[in-house]
Amino acid sequence: MRLIRRLSIPLLVLACTAVPVYWAFPDGLPAARSLAIVLGWAGCGLLLASLLLMLRETWLAHWLGGLERMYRWHHRVGMAAYLLLLAHPLALAADALMDSPRRAWQVLFPSTLLGPIWLGWLALLLLMLGLAATFATRLAYRTWRWLHFLLGIGVLCSLLHVLLLGIDEPVLPLLVLCALLLGWRLIGEDSARFARPYVVAAALHASDDVLEITLAPLARPVAANAGQFVLVAFFSGAGFRACGEFHPFTVSAVDADGQLRISVKALGDCTRRMQALVSGVPARVHGPFGSFLANRPAARQLWLAGGIGITPFLALLRSARLVHPTTLLYLYRSEADAAFLSELQSVAAADRKLALYTLATGDEPPNLDLLLAEAGALAASPECYLCGPPGMLAAAVKTLRRHGIRPCHIHFENFGFR
Repeated sequence: MRLIRRLSIPLLVLACTAVPVYWAFPDGLPAARSLAIVLGWAGCGLLLASLLLMLRETWLAHWLGGLERMYRWHHRVGMAAYLLLLAHPLALAADALMDSPRRAWQVLFPSTLLGPIWLGWLALLLLMLGLAATFATRLAYRTWRWLHFLLGIGVLCSLLHVLLLGIDEPVLPLLVLCALLLGWRLIGEDSARFARPYVVAAALHASDDVLEITLAPLARPVAANAGQFVLVAFFSGAGFRACGEFHPFTVSAVDADGQLRISVKALGDCTRRMQALVSGVPARVHGPFGSFLANRPAARQLWLAGGIGITPFLALLRSARLVHPTTLLYLYRSEADAAFLSELQSVAAADRKLALYTLATGDEPPNLDLLLAEAGALAASPECYLCGPPGMLAAAVKTLRRHGIRPCHIHFENFGFR
């Protein structure tokens, strides 16, 4: 099963690329022109795969190895599609160059207003803008999201470009499928049509900039487990002005009555606004996603949490007592930032299988080698579970590898929307 899920996305990408290329493979044309056609159809197939991988559906994420993996492949496949489609007109120009340089130039930039040609260039421009937004990490999320959506418009323009050239098959089926996928994402997911309705039942500060929110279901609740995350959007109400955007939050507790608790740290404009949440605010929840702490082996464990990364471990400790000896290293900037510290200390005092080590790091990166040695955390080659900021994760993985921990024993999720 693990091998099937590992191969699921490569096989999906291969199928989306091979089918249109096989369907429209040229016969009896010069090599350069044949290459141009293959590049164009392969690029369209990759764009289709990229659209499939941007869907946020629990069943799809389950079969494709998780939402984090889908998004990582979504970016890779989109970039590969753009490069192939950029090479498509260059190969056409190379074919025309056999006749004359003038004809090659006219293929790229026709002097007459040939709609299909300019539509193709518009598609490339939209794809370039959408991909550029992927690397613009300082853009506001709302601006980034709409710029990134230009990728979808670019897909439709690229297929319309071929359709207007008089090629109906397989263009028309692909065009309809791409439009359905974009509509599914925009209307069903981004507009919260597929998400479950909830309401804020309580909102309490766990630290200066971390708010723990209790969400009560208004219909059938999502079936979340400890260590998973959900996508949540809050809407205006009860004196609260919301962003209305979906953001990923790790579940910090699953109550018996179906209520969920999530912890929100003030990291951006929208999450800072969420710190003013009050009871009665409507919300939508989509998920759950992730398998970070699922199927843990019967072995000694090391948990390393940085800041708000404590939430999946907290959810697990709240759900049941530990079965295996576990060392939890909890890093935070200062005592004011140490969310749930007193609760964790109480759990550690009551559970002999949990060894809790905490450290206020300030603004300097911690000495992980020294911390791991002091805690005796690497005894008996434990299973290592990491959750925290990307910089901490990268440093922790290097440190663990240096101490002989194999990659198959290091587990973490590093999910982001960009």
